[in-house]
Amino acid sequence: IFDRGRDALMPVVEELSAARYKHKMVIGVGGGTRVRHTVSIALDLGLPTGGVAQLVGAMEEANAVFLNALMAKHGSIVMQREHFWELPLYLDRNILPIVISIPPYHFWEPPPEDGPLPAHGSDFGLFIHAEVLGMQRIVFVKDEDGLYDRDPKKHSDAKLIKKTTLDEVLARAKDGDYMLDKQLFGAWKTARHVRQVQIVNGLKKGELTRALAGEEVGTIITKEMSHA
Repeated sequence: IFDRGRDALMPVVEELSAARYKHKMVIGVGGGTRVRHTVSIALDLGLPTGGVAQLVGAMEEANAVFLNALMAKHGSIVMQREHFWELPLYLDRNILPIVISIPPYHFWEPPPEDGPLPAHGSDFGLFIHAEVLGMQRIVFVKDEDGLYDRDPKKHSDAKLIKKTTLDEVLARAKDGDYMLDKQLFGAWKTARHVRQVQIVNGLKKGELTRALAGEEVGTIITKEMSHA
């Protein structure tokens, strides 16, 4: 959304600004294209995986500052990395926290199975935020309608999956096409709090508002929770 500029970002800002008075939420931002550029330079310089992860977080912090500049008049604030102890204060005082999405592994990012790139991306990081804080629901605002049965960029007959389950996603995505970070779904298998992940198209005005209101738009992925 950030990569697409003002025309794409401002409608999302307007929706978030209106919704923040109706819903208790935490907003997470990614780094977009600047992350890919930064990673390319970091690999050329031979930085280790942990160093690359640090730089990715720095790019996301820039987007958090940009978003806060647009939403500050509505009571937003940029939460510093991992300052989780401040969240109760913000939420109790109706202040809207904006966080970065990259998981807080920093230099201790686990070595990836293949290549030098950090395996744990922004989608996974937001999931960990939600799970650790006891949230039950995450809404991902993307520039696509949701999860498809096949890559819509390669297959014109790809069909949107409106409702599915974690088990079905894991069974279907054996070819590696998860849309969201693969590690998110792996962690969700053993998570205790998050029950629903929803993917909506931020380029379609009003879709985020409808999702926050509980409407079934985009793609909804659910997990059956154990009560044992």
